[in-house]
Amino acid sequence: MSPKSTIMTAFFLQPIAFGSWLPQIPGVQERLSLGPAELAIALLGLPTGILLMLPFAGQLVGRIGSRNTLIFGFPVFLALVPLPVAAPDIVSLFLLLVLLGIGLSTIELGLNVEADVIEKRGTVSIMNRCHGFWSLGIMTGSLVGAGFLALHTSPLVAIGLLSLVLMPVSVIVCRVLPVHAAPVAETQPRSSWRLPSPGILGISLFVFGITMTEGAVADWSAVYLKDVFQTTGMATGMGYVVFAMMVSVGRFLGDAAKERFGAVLLARLCLLFALGGMLLVVTAPVPALVYLGLASVGLGVSVGFPLAVTASADLGDRPAAENVAILSFIALLGFLIGPPMIGFVAEVLGLRSGLATLLPPLVLSILLAGLLGCRKVA
Repeated sequence: MSPKSTIMTAFFLQPIAFGSWLPQIPGVQERLSLGPAELAIALLGLPTGILLMLPFAGQLVGRIGSRNTLIFGFPVFLALVPLPVAAPDIVSLFLLLVLLGIGLSTIELGLNVEADVIEKRGTVSIMNRCHGFWSLGIMTGSLVGAGFLALHTSPLVAIGLLSLVLMPVSVIVCRVLPVHAAPVAETQPRSSWRLPSPGILGISLFVFGITMTEGAVADWSAVYLKDVFQTTGMATGMGYVVFAMMVSVGRFLGDAAKERFGAVLLARLCLLFALGGMLLVVTAPVPALVYLGLASVGLGVSVGFPLAVTASADLGDRPAAENVAILSFIALLGFLIGPPMIGFVAEVLGLRSGLATLLPPLVLSILLAGLLGCRKVA
């Protein structure tokens, strides 16, 4: 396998076991007798772990290298994935999700840094396709998890067996990755902590509106269809399915589009699709137009984070792993802030107004897209 094929395979493998956990969440909620608010608090354990680890993950990846991070990180991450389904109470569920978040943040940072290194040492862009394979991986895992539910398989046994199968496969794949010499910037002495540079802060703000939108669609699209349009059954969940499919399509087409149009123009064109799609969603009189709008939003936000990863790693003002860690930290804040913000507004003004709060952050992302073309010249 070529390095490009290998890293894309690693991106596909990483979220499969985690994706199989997602369909099990309602069962865990029922088993622990958790109300919606209690479940929301417990599920905050995952982003809490990610936030706690990201400031250190950049230094870890920079010290041992992205390839070694993946070789040693995959088994640890896969060992952690089955544990939340066995949690005996809400406190242990929260703490186990914190541990899972720590493992998740480390391995995803390693994947992004490794993809950036391989991309720079090749002749074609691969970052968007890598994230496209990640999207396929989490969709595959969700389907596998749903299949286990249909078979009435114990969640711990189901996710545990899947993790055991993936563990040797993922290690073998990661060991095939080439050994890279440390870049000069990685070997320079540096202090243990520094303020983020204006460049990485600008790129992070660009991606903030994008991740706010992704998190909001994940949490609120089904509720919006059900409460505003009284959809039932599969029609309620189809909004997110359409969105996720278009995210995958956009990411698979993104690398070729980047080569043709450049990162800045591509980002602005896509975000115009996202902005127009969200306007359609919040003004749609019928569900069919909501699906069309969500498809446009999915295509529009698909390439934002991969483009931002490449741009942050290209800044050259500090090791790539540190900049990508800062970017990931601020991007995650978008996931955390977007859904509750919409809920607070919707409580007073309704869901249409709640989702409309995503429009200004998307406009800000369009304005900041020019930063994707900035590089520090050594």
